[in-house]
Amino acid sequence: MFMLSKLMLFYLVAANSLQSYTTTCHDDEIYALLQLKKGFVINMTASLYKGAYPKMASWKSAGNQTINCCSWDGVECDEKTGHVVGLHLSSSCLYGSINSDSSLFRLVHLQSLNLADNDFNFSQVPISIRNFQRLRYLNLSDSNFYGQVPSEVSQLSELSSLDISNNYGMFSNKGFLTSISQNLTGLEELVLSYINISSTVPDTLANLSLLTSLHLEGCDLFGQFPVRIFILQNLKVLSVSDNLDLVVLSRIVKRMRRPRN
Repeated sequence: MFMLSKLMLFYLVAANSLQSYTTTCHDDEIYALLQLKKGFVINMTASLYKGAYPKMASWKSAGNQTINCCSWDGVECDEKTGHVVGLHLSSSCLYGSINSDSSLFRLVHLQSLNLADNDFNFSQVPISIRNFQRLRYLNLSDSNFYGQVPSEVSQLSELSSLDISNNYGMFSNKGFLTSISQNLTGLEELVLSYINISSTVPDTLANLSLLTSLHLEGCDLFGQFPVRIFILQNLKVLSVSDNLDLVVLSRIVKRMRRPRN
């Protein structure tokens, strides 16, 4: 009886493992990914990282054969549901534009999207990014985006990491930082370097109590930097350089961060 129980347990574990291993993605998401691929040209100069390579090269249809896009380079699937939950396409040599009707925005189960270090040809981040209500990680840095950052970015309330830095033609509306502080309360990493924000830094940014890293270099910020931000308990990295009209009261900061007896 004991041996039979062990055999049954082994069978159940093996069956679950096999089910996890053979999980395939959904047909509509396969189609969306293949359509997304068609929208880009592979250009080795589109990425600056020396180790860049075209991840989408593995994305291929197979005629009447079953396709498992979960095995494609840069694609991450949920092991139980088979839905695409991650696109990790940084330094993928992608050249082209992303429009509001891009099939990318049909992947509504995405939790992680990394498009850093590609060339999106001065296209604007589409407002359709609001479709990603489950998104926790978003990295659009160094990718030649242009124009105004859509307010929809600051409505992605599940985000824990947001990096849209080093897109030198991008700018935000004056209430962008306030909106972030009100809506993205779970942020741990915020990187907006060299996005033209051109505003004061709202004191409410100090309400992001989980922040560990805050980068606001070269954002054309002005006025007095809120001292409360410096004493956030989890903050490990803070950079606000290259903001010529931003006043940082360093002596007060040092006194407030001094260990207490």
